[in-house]
Amino acid sequence: MSEAAAEPDIVVERRDDGIAVLTLNRPARLNALTREAVAALNTALDGLAADASCRAVILTGAGRGRGFCSGQDLAAANARKGDQASGVIEKLFWQEQFAGMGKRLRTMPQLVIAAVNGPAVGAGMAIALSADVRIATPTARFLVAAVRIGLSAGESGISYLLPRMIGMSRAFDILLTGRPIEAEESERIGLVLRLAKPDALLAEAIGYARTVLANSPYSVAHTKKLMWENLDASFDAAIGAENRTQILATMTRDYAEATAAFVEKRPPRFEGR
Repeated sequence: MSEAAAEPDIVVERRDDGIAVLTLNRPARLNALTREAVAALNTALDGLAADASCRAVILTGAGRGRGFCSGQDLAAANARKGDQASGVIEKLFWQEQFAGMGKRLRTMPQLVIAAVNGPAVGAGMAIALSADVRIATPTARFLVAAVRIGLSAGESGISYLLPRMIGMSRAFDILLTGRPIEAEESERIGLVLRLAKPDALLAEAIGYARTVLANSPYSVAHTKKLMWENLDASFDAAIGAENRTQILATMTRDYAEATAAFVEKRPPRFEGR
């Protein structure tokens, strides 16, 4: 039995603290993405997004730091080159499926943390950028080398996300040269929140998630929603969305509990209502 048949491409561990750990599980291929792996990842993300008991998702790669995700599995892609049935429409469909991974990460109500434990290349870098927060190890590196092989470096939302995170000048440099961003630089320019030792990465991500999840579910989910949606909004539209979200927040039980806890000088007990 082959490794692909023996092990699932995507492993989801649902913990009892509201945190799910989603692992890209193709370590022999540095967690490269086949069409099957992309479909499995999208299905897993849809399931987690619909799970009200899940409040945070930590996305990482299998293989003890050898690779977070090395992008598209080129060996699998090359094996399909002779497939005459794979026409333009089918290719566009799968291109959209690859791009859909990042969209799912951005729009799901859960906090998403990318625990980047090795190289994040191409679509793998896009996945990391689509997370709300990135924590990485010193072995992490980010790379989009498409420009070196005759393709556009803009894929799966990278040309949209990267300049918004690190500025246009740095983004142009990275995408036009195809040079890697090493771990130390990624922290210095704000691409990742912090670096963690390889054996402490998951614990660091879980600890950060718990810090965020100590806040009310409404507050976390709607702050995330506002942050992503207001990237494209005008100032007036952003203010309007903030105003509506804030007024709705005052109608929740958790807001009443937070107010009472403040007055009584005790920690709040949020119920997600």
